[in-house]
Amino acid sequence: MNFNPVEIILKKRSDETLTRDEMTFMVQGYINGLIPDYQMSAFLMSIYFKGMNIEEVINLTDIYIKSGSKINFEKSLKTVDKHSTGGVGDKITMTLAPIVAACGAKIPMISGRGLGHTGGTLDKLESIPGFLTDFTEEKFQQMVLDNGLAIIAQSKSLVPADKKIYALRDVTGTVESLPLICASIMSKKIAEGAQNLVIDLKVGSGAFMKTLEEAEDLAELLKATGENFGQKVSVVFTKMDSPLGYAIGNALEIIESIEYLKGKEIPDIDTITRALSVEMLLLTEIAKDEEDANNKISEVIYNKSALKKFGELIKLQGGNPEVIDNYDLFPKTTYRIPIIANKSGYITKINSQKIGYSLIKIGAGRIQLDSALDMGSGCHLYKKIGDKLNTGDEIGEIYSNDKESASKVANEIISAIYVSDTDLDSESLIIKVLR
Repeated sequence: MNFNPVEIILKKRSDETLTRDEMTFMVQGYINGLIPDYQMSAFLMSIYFKGMNIEEVINLTDIYIKSGSKINFEKSLKTVDKHSTGGVGDKITMTLAPIVAACGAKIPMISGRGLGHTGGTLDKLESIPGFLTDFTEEKFQQMVLDNGLAIIAQSKSLVPADKKIYALRDVTGTVESLPLICASIMSKKIAEGAQNLVIDLKVGSGAFMKTLEEAEDLAELLKATGENFGQKVSVVFTKMDSPLGYAIGNALEIIESIEYLKGKEIPDIDTITRALSVEMLLLTEIAKDEEDANNKISEVIYNKSALKKFGELIKLQGGNPEVIDNYDLFPKTTYRIPIIANKSGYITKINSQKIGYSLIKIGAGRIQLDSALDMGSGCHLYKKIGDKLNTGDEIGEIYSNDKESASKVANEIISAIYVSDTDLDSESLIIKVLR
């Protein structure tokens, strides 16, 4: 294949359909260093503005997959994974994966790091002393077979095209392209060997998808692409208009996840964990219906087998499982700064995105992939939309090793909470399910 990159860029810019060979030329050329960043950036921007039809998306996904190796599990195994489009306080992987594995599913999970206002599963897990996320594909596959669950980082040989192109998308303003999002998600999830996939598609002010219409368009792409590769896909649309749970920050979120697996009531975490777990158990046919799935979920939480599975995961990946009973083993911070309400009324809105970006200032998140993290930093925020505040109430705490910055972050979080005299009717966190 020998094409002119400029002609391909101009073709997509003119809203024409690209051939598989043209896309292969661009992707492989970029991986091999024959196509420079500036031409690939122009190519991605043309896709961002003009989009792609489903055939183009499927071809691009396949090109990504075939840029590296692919893991295969026996079809008789009940392999299933979950992917979230990202949110603030989103610790659902740590609650859901042990539950579904304890119910009998095999979960090969390749996860990512936090960037911007959203947290990353790998960062959270690495707040556990000794926890490792870099493994060979052979070791990853064996861990899934032995333990039923493994959560690792993307290796160099697994979908390298996506890894390199995603890094470029992140710095060229092309992250929010639906075709590029779809190819990125599905290439990894197909290459990791999961036969079934549940997407937690977050919608709202704290999500990448701000509107339901936009989220529905992405969901249709994800389902169609997965099914083309023989993967069954369910999409659960969930609200991301306020942080999930009460903890935001790497170690803090792991501790909260452990508390949930011990049986603590955390309503929003429970709602979303159950909704996604139900879909995973239905797809794998471990449960015959929603009632059966919910009963199985309740049982493994009650008898602590899900908690035990999380401890096994920690030990298997080099971490110290004693953290489950001794939270003092987690990274700590020097200062705790209270978050004090400056007005009275009912909470009508919480700007999760603003909170996420504020916490980056104390090292709880990152702007760049190589940004240093303070694993113990973050915040507890004890109020939700609909809750009543009184001026002077302590509604949370900031955990930080930088007292001055923590005080500024506390004020920024207060400004991200909107209050009214009128109470709001509560709305379901689950918008709908696309099976």
